[in-house]
Amino acid sequence: MVKVIASSLRKGNVVDKDGKLYVILFAENIHPGKGTPVTQLDMRRIGDGVKVSERYRTTEMVERAYVEEREHTFLYSDGEGFHFMNPESYDQVVASEAVVGDMAPYLQEGMAVQLAQFNGVPISLVLPQRAVFEVVETEPVTKGQTASSSYKPAVLSNGVRTAVPPHISAGTRIVVMTADGSYVERAKD
Repeated sequence: MVKVIASSLRKGNVVDKDGKLYVILFAENIHPGKGTPVTQLDMRRIGDGVKVSERYRTTEMVERAYVEEREHTFLYSDGEGFHFMNPESYDQVVASEAVVGDMAPYLQEGMAVQLAQFNGVPISLVLPQRAVFEVVETEPVTKGQTASSSYKPAVLSNGVRTAVPPHISAGTRIVVMTADGSYVERAKD
């Protein structure tokens, strides 16, 4: 355990609070016009998945736990959880639904992810920023709508709904941001 100032904490860090471990889901430094700057942390308790929100003065010292972060390859998911493999040692680990959370639809077989573990237990996961998916359903292309900057709704092969430009049709492979599912570009493959 290492003591660090609260303002240095980031998403994915693990902190020790009252003898329990928490993984940080969201960290924001707030500087009000008057008063002391504070760090707002949204955290999930590793033991039972309970979410808590805490505020610390930016200069306050917080216990940061050491976690092992390694690249893993996503294999598959089943009733037991999400299965990942360490490409160096071929060891397999199972991450729970609580660890993967809303990132589950963006996981693809063979995808390389950063998996953080504490004492061999997966606690957080970082996906690549972008992923390629196929558009399975969208409105047909409307002729003469080339200059319009409006987007139309589409459903991707992973079931996620997003907005795409008018020229994208069903069957087109596109690149999306894994953070929010937003359209980036047509896939170059």
